[in-house]
Amino acid sequence: MGLLNGKIALVTGAGTGIGREAAILLAEEGAIVVLTGRRMAPLREVAGLIEKRRGKAFTRPLNIESRQEIFESVKWIRDGIGPVDILVNNAGSASKVLNARFLSEEEWNSTVNVNLTAVFNLTQAVLPDMIANGGGTVITVSSLAALNPNLLGGAAYGAAKAGVKNFMTFVHNTFRNQGIRATTILPGETNTPIMDNRARPPLESERAVMLDPHDVARAIALCASLQKGAVIPELHICPTFMRDTSADIETARWVGAPADTPDMPKSRK
Repeated sequence: MGLLNGKIALVTGAGTGIGREAAILLAEEGAIVVLTGRRMAPLREVAGLIEKRRGKAFTRPLNIESRQEIFESVKWIRDGIGPVDILVNNAGSASKVLNARFLSEEEWNSTVNVNLTAVFNLTQAVLPDMIANGGGTVITVSSLAALNPNLLGGAAYGAAKAGVKNFMTFVHNTFRNQGIRATTILPGETNTPIMDNRARPPLESERAVMLDPHDVARAIALCASLQKGAVIPELHICPTFMRDTSADIETARWVGAPADTPDMPKSRK
């Protein structure tokens, strides 16, 4: 018997990376998993894998920057499957321009909307049912960039991930006596598709020493499957090997810089 038999889990960004691996592990523990994301093809592929292993999965497209779509999706799940017991806030994105000196307000807002505001909206959407049912679990994937912000993730990403860490602590402190378990997971560098969007995409040899998405997914599954009386409010998980990121940071420093920036090295112009 699985530790999550009959529980309904909503996973955002479930088509690739950490979300994909987390959805598979939750389903293996018996959860009915609702896979959401922008692109349906990857979601259907993950659902197919889960169903081949005799698990249960549903798919639904979701733009997490839309509060309306979030609330409509939670209602769709409640009416068609049942109220959400486990919310995994996994979807995230980083800005193209990483240096606060050159970052546009538009990119700042978009990054904050995906990584912070969407988590607020999703959590607010599922809380009433969780409270009415006497409990629920909200797990949010933040980042170690929340603790050590730098040019790898960028100014907007680090600020949003710090904000979401703070928000999840608020949820923990406010609703724990109503049975709500709020967990923040802070991974270090993880070899997911988001690495392809880095200012300097890491080499295969560099990716090899990063976390595997499955590592982070196992942490999510652990936090979701503890017995009701236990909660892990915060969990850090990082690569054992600390790689040299100086080249990545120097490249990221000048993305978006105007060509006439006086202190930009000539090699970057």
